[in-house]
Amino acid sequence: MSNGFGSIDDLLSKQSGQKTNSPVSATAKNVEEKFENKMVDIKKKELEILAESYAFNIGLPHINLMNFPITQEALKQIPKEIAESLGVVCFFVSQDEFRLGALDPEKAGVKDLLEELSKKRYGNGLLYVISEVSFKKVLKLYDNLPNLKPITKDLDIKVEDLQKVQADVNDFTSVQKLLDSSNTTDMLTIILGAGLKVDASDVHVETEQNRVIVRFRLDGILQDVSELSKDIFQKLISRIKLISALKININNKPQDGRFTIHLPEYDVDVRVSTIPTVFGESVVMRLLVQKQADLTLENLGFSERDLKVLSEEIKRPNGMIITTGPTGSGKTTTLYSILKILNKPGVKIITLEDPVEYRMEGVNQSQIDHSKNYDFATGLRSILRQDPDIVMVGEIRDAETAEISVQAALTGHLMLSTLHTNNAFGAIPRFLSMGTQPFLLAPSLNCVMGQRLVRRLCDSCRLEVSFKDFDEHTQSRLLEQAGKMPEKFRVDVKNIIFYRAVGCKDCNNIGYKGRIGIYEVFVVNKDLEQIILSGQVSEVSVEQMVKAQDMTTMVQDGILKASQGITSIEEVFRVID
Repeated sequence: MSNGFGSIDDLLSKQSGQKTNSPVSATAKNVEEKFENKMVDIKKKELEILAESYAFNIGLPHINLMNFPITQEALKQIPKEIAESLGVVCFFVSQDEFRLGALDPEKAGVKDLLEELSKKRYGNGLLYVISEVSFKKVLKLYDNLPNLKPITKDLDIKVEDLQKVQADVNDFTSVQKLLDSSNTTDMLTIILGAGLKVDASDVHVETEQNRVIVRFRLDGILQDVSELSKDIFQKLISRIKLISALKININNKPQDGRFTIHLPEYDVDVRVSTIPTVFGESVVMRLLVQKQADLTLENLGFSERDLKVLSEEIKRPNGMIITTGPTGSGKTTTLYSILKILNKPGVKIITLEDPVEYRMEGVNQSQIDHSKNYDFATGLRSILRQDPDIVMVGEIRDAETAEISVQAALTGHLMLSTLHTNNAFGAIPRFLSMGTQPFLLAPSLNCVMGQRLVRRLCDSCRLEVSFKDFDEHTQSRLLEQAGKMPEKFRVDVKNIIFYRAVGCKDCNNIGYKGRIGIYEVFVVNKDLEQIILSGQVSEVSVEQMVKAQDMTTMVQDGILKASQGITSIEEVFRVID
């Protein structure tokens, strides 16, 4: 709402005791100050009249807050940052009602805030129009408050609402129908409820030139789900920003926030990221389901041999266990499955992550904060002063973190961490390239894993295929990898029934449903230690050395899982080129 006068700060500037350099008498100054005060009072009244007129035009009540007693409890309902960005304040609150005053009640986000407070705090809320004079007066009262937490980082979705959404979502088409017939508040419930039903890891809301598209990342692949109009999207993103404590009026800078969905069986942490794009903001919500029942090594897909090797290595009191792979390959899930086994009374476990993805009772979890110079290296130094038995570091990405990790492994700690390398064989060369001394790395490194995630075939629609159904290139790769397998695991790929993805209603016509890991695991034995000490280490030399351990590589593990009908050959070769 434009008042035609400029900011209230300008109107009041002369009331703040500003002196004039003009050589006039005290009486003249007195007259001038009285005149200026009178003019400011007149302008205040004009602003109030404008606000009252605006309220009448939009059918809302008006209130003048200049002499209204406002309690700290009322102010606390809305953090100052949100009050400033939306131009709205809470001026009254009781056990069963509250009142908000807004400069512009029609501004995106104001009604969402009213709904949010109605749900979270009280049953009855009313919205009033206030002038800029009233708004500035209330805003100054925040200076007397302690630092406030954001309005909410929790989203209480009613169980019956979520169950209704999940019952109505049978496929992606049904999501579009639900969105078309819902309001802004329900839209977020529908999108998140549908995402949780289909086990989406991420929800993407992306603006394009003429539309806004909602996509779910299912089993690592993005799937188009529905479309929204740009008008609706602006209201939706305001609501997302509101509950994730982001600045609603900032749309030209990236922002990161979070909120939690409380469900009866478990919580879901939602990490929110927004970035500006050519056609508007793009939003990604990562859904981190806090269910730990599935956090077992057996459920992750380790073969009998790999599971036996890993189970023995995690019993050791010190040393490093490293898992490798690209982003999204399940490394953190593997480490937490190990921590779940090791998390026993009498053992102190500390993690350092960016960010914390799983909450685990009995484990001290610390999160990186780059704004406070709390990174992996400085955090790891602090952790080691906390007398831990087991330490999990989210990633070893620099020489300093690598050096501290190695020293910790040598001084009685069991260290779990990850490296970004293409396979397990690249871990040792990677450590050495970061400057880790061979004579320190050799005795500190216990076990290395490489891993990827492949999609599981849908049991309802998978189709049998044989070796001859593959193209020549695929046949050649199958024969090559089968020939390299250890004798005890080797399979005759020419005479095995494999399966191919088809697609049906049970899998949303994708052909796959869920994911499973494929792994390669080796231990650093005496022979491998000697190779490390020589300093002449490459991926090829490490791979040649560990052949004697009867290990299968990731692609070979994938072929074995494909031969069991768990996944397809096409999927294995897609993930491991």
